Amino acid sequence: MKVVTLCGSMRFANEMMRIALDLELNHECAVLQCSYNIDNIEINPIKLAKSHMRKIDMSDAIYVVNINDYIGESVRSEIKYATEAGKEVMYHENRQS
Repeated sequence: MKVVTLCGSMRFANEMMRIALDLELNHECAVLQCSYNIDNIEINPIKLAKSHMRKIDMSDAIYVVNINDYIGESVRSEIKYATEAGKEVMYHENRQS
């Protein structure tokens, strides 16, 4: 079973929750998810980013939720981090580039 960290814009939070369930039920993945700030509490973005990078460290791969091919700056940095660490990068939607 492959361990994957989900990476994507919070604009796709609902979709990412559904995608995580699908990956676990139908694709034999154990998914480390994003931290969803559903209560909109004040957070330290540096602390949150460090936590997410640790999830990537523990994973075999990242799964990029790039709906309509959208990849924001934070996710771009996560892709770079994962690539430099030798992790597989999987995309929800096919990449042309």
